[in-house]
Amino acid sequence: MNGQPKRGMFVLADGSNVAFTFALVSSLFLLWGFCNGMIDVMDKHFQQELHLSLAQSAWVQFAHYLGYFLMALPAGWLATRLGYKGGIIAGLVMVAVGGFWFVPATRISAFWAFLLGVCTIAAGLTFLETIANPYTTVLGDERYAASRINLAQSCNGVGWILGPIAGAAFFYGKDASGQSTGSQTLWIPYAAVGVVVLVLALVFVFAPVPDVRMKDDYRLDDGAADEQGSHHHSIWSHPHFVMAVAAQFLYVAAQAGIFSFFINYMTSQVPPLPESWTSGALASWFEHSGRGALQLSDQGAARLASLGFVCFLTGRFTGAAILRRFAAHKVLGLYGVLNVVVCFLVALKLGWASVACVFLSYFFMSIMFPTIFALGIHGLGARAKTASAYIVMAIMGGAILPKVMGAVGDHYDMSRAFVVPLGCFAFVAFYGYAWPRLSGGRTTPVVGTTGGH
Repeated sequence: MNGQPKRGMFVLADGSNVAFTFALVSSLFLLWGFCNGMIDVMDKHFQQELHLSLAQSAWVQFAHYLGYFLMALPAGWLATRLGYKGGIIAGLVMVAVGGFWFVPATRISAFWAFLLGVCTIAAGLTFLETIANPYTTVLGDERYAASRINLAQSCNGVGWILGPIAGAAFFYGKDASGQSTGSQTLWIPYAAVGVVVLVLALVFVFAPVPDVRMKDDYRLDDGAADEQGSHHHSIWSHPHFVMAVAAQFLYVAAQAGIFSFFINYMTSQVPPLPESWTSGALASWFEHSGRGALQLSDQGAARLASLGFVCFLTGRFTGAAILRRFAAHKVLGLYGVLNVVVCFLVALKLGWASVACVFLSYFFMSIMFPTIFALGIHGLGARAKTASAYIVMAIMGGAILPKVMGAVGDHYDMSRAFVVPLGCFAFVAFYGYAWPRLSGGRTTPVVGTTGGH
């Protein structure tokens, strides 16, 4: 092999194995998945406690994604100067501050206090996402970049499963008299997150975190001209990156809308349930509506959200395998089209078929964020950190669509509201299929059918 060390999934060009570093960085994905999972079942809590409409409760999502928007560029700037390790530690400390803030916020018991905590945690998570996402793509052979980031994002899926479980227990708990205890116990999981991330920050201080440089396919770093003699010094001169920012904005918008109103959909759109379900270990999952029909309770729906994230995680694991065999842009395009179809079927209100389609939407969303990310920063060299910051900033889409989707739900119902993410997925599908042309015919960062390690 011309004297070059054999490269593999977690082997660098110098032959060093970075599997441990990859595993450690993957734990960050689990962390922000857990925090996001709790956020996604928090809306209904505030709707009840503060008597908010669907659109008003979406301020939770707005505060969450505002943190990403405000800190994305500063995070990218600091990551460039502090390196991967310094940026990760800074992000973990900020997450800890936000987690501990929920203790006094619970005593203040005002909506703005909780929103401030949500925004602070999101600001810290911005550091982690801005750094960890591109970092996973360089921890080994570039052929496995998309597969590696999807594997790491699978840990994110595990966190998303655990988050709703914690949310159901602490946001929707009831005492012996049947009164809600959520307003008194909401701080507990966030304080626990604060403790865990401080320990994790200490681990990173002593852990090996090499500052690996991404391959500079477009020769942005040395100022050299391309084959046509033109210079491409700006990441904004590359359509595959620019469109990735737009695609990520719309994808996260769709994801945030579906995730945040999952409980509202399950408690209002699911067909009447049989009375026999009121007995047994799952009795607390159900309650009678004002019309006397048996339906899912808020706590039951919050727990059921974990099933949605099981579908999401399954999609991540299977997606990581699929992306080792098929071009990432084609898989992204196909999953985008399939999500357009399932959202349309949800909007048609087809009973249990539509309910099943909600869970299918989780599955087909699974590979979108990391794959858009990998396609967007592909070949940008050291500028990938800056490009990463802009793609993370695009997460601001999640602050906007839940309010639009909530407004549609307020005026019509949650089934009809699925037409909003439908349009977003249509654009994601377009980006996937158009990527070869947008990138100038560059080789897609995936594993070929004969690739191995």
